[in-house]
Amino acid sequence: MTDTVLRGVRWLVSFLRVAAGLLLLLSVTLNFANVVGRYLFNHSIYWAEEVMIFLMVGCVFLGNAVVAWSGRQIRMDVIVNMMPAKLREALNLFSELLFIITALMIVVFAWPVIRDLWEFDQRSQSADVPLVYPQGAIPLSLSLMVLLVVIRLITGGDPEPSGKPVH
Repeated sequence: MTDTVLRGVRWLVSFLRVAAGLLLLLSVTLNFANVVGRYLFNHSIYWAEEVMIFLMVGCVFLGNAVVAWSGRQIRMDVIVNMMPAKLREALNLFSELLFIITALMIVVFAWPVIRDLWEFDQRSQSADVPLVYPQGAIPLSLSLMVLLVVIRLITGGDPEPSGKPVH
């Protein structure tokens, strides 16, 4: 059972890495096209900045799920690392549980906003992008992060070839 779950997580993490990379590549390509248009043809893409921000939001939030799986989030853990091993493990578990609760609260509070954006068809000013997509990336990625952290806590994470946990 654990092997099947870990295989599914490996696929999901690989997919998220590719998706985040593609979003970054699209953002860089759009930026390059805008620079070429502006300086060579004296004509910029008026909606490029807005779309690049949306692409970067997607890239960062999808990438956060990959980071959550590996357990390498930024932490203020200087003092925690000086604690005895048992206390350090308890504080790390507390930190993970606090993250799960906080992320789930944000997801719950975000859904009414996402629903309203969908119902009112609110769009961005320049690119006319439905705002439900960039705003929806936040609760989607937080949900993925919670899922991956819970699976990591239950399974102990995905062992590297050396047999040591990745996180």
